[in-house]
Amino acid sequence: MDNRAKILLAEDDTNLSELMKEALEESGYAVTVSADGQAAINTFDKNKFDIVLLDIMMPIKDGFMVAKKIRQQSDVMPILFISTKSLEEDKVRGYQTGADDYITKPFSMKELLLKIEVFLRRTKKMFSDTRYEFNVGSMFFSYNDLQLTAGGETFHVQQKEADLLKFFCEHSNRPLKREEVLLAVWGKDDFFLGRSMDVYVTKLRKYLRADPGVVLETIHGVGYRFINMASNDTTSR
Repeated sequence: MDNRAKILLAEDDTNLSELMKEALEESGYAVTVSADGQAAINTFDKNKFDIVLLDIMMPIKDGFMVAKKIRQQSDVMPILFISTKSLEEDKVRGYQTGADDYITKPFSMKELLLKIEVFLRRTKKMFSDTRYEFNVGSMFFSYNDLQLTAGGETFHVQQKEADLLKFFCEHSNRPLKREEVLLAVWGKDDFFLGRSMDVYVTKLRKYLRADPGVVLETIHGVGYRFINMASNDTTSR
C-alpha cells in the first residue's frame, strides 16, 4: 500500500514539471503531472490527492479556473499557485479563487517543500481524532466539521475561515498583531496575504453578527481583538 502523500502538479512546462516531479518524489511524495488545466481537473476528479500545485498560464483552462473548480468540490484541499505572474492583482486573484499560498517563479525548491509540509500537517491535524470545538457567545463552532451554528442555523465555513476563527477563539479577549495572525494561519506575513486575511475577516464578521456580544474588532496600527465572553468554554478532546 502506497502511504505517500499524493500531489497533483499542473504545469505545462515539461522541463520544469520533470524537475519538480523528480525533486518531490525524492522527498517522499507521489506526484501526478497534468500538462493543461482541463487535464488537471479530469485527474483531480478521478483520483485522491493531498495537495495541488498549480501553474496559472496553462492551455485550455488556466490555473484560476482549475482552482475554482477544485474549490467547488473541496474547501479543505491545499492549493498552492506557482507562477511567473507577480503582479499584485494576480496574487490577489489567486487568493480570491481559493489558493492557500502563492509562490513566484523562479522559486526555491526548499521553500516549496517546507510549504507543502506545513499544509499537510494542518490537514492531518484537521482530520485527527482531536476535536476542536468552541462556544462563541451563544454560537457553537466545530473546527473539524467546518461548521458554525447560530440561532438554530448551521453555516458551512471555508477552511481558511475556520483556521482564522479557530486562532481567534484560542486567543480571545487580547490584542493580536496582524503579523502574528498571518504567521499562525498562513505561515508568513506579507502584503498579499494581508489583503486575503482582510477578506476573510469581513466574512467572519457577517457570521458573528448573530450574537452582538461577540465582536471581532480592529485595533488600528496593531491588529485585532476577538471579544468572546464564552471563551472559557472551549473544548479540545
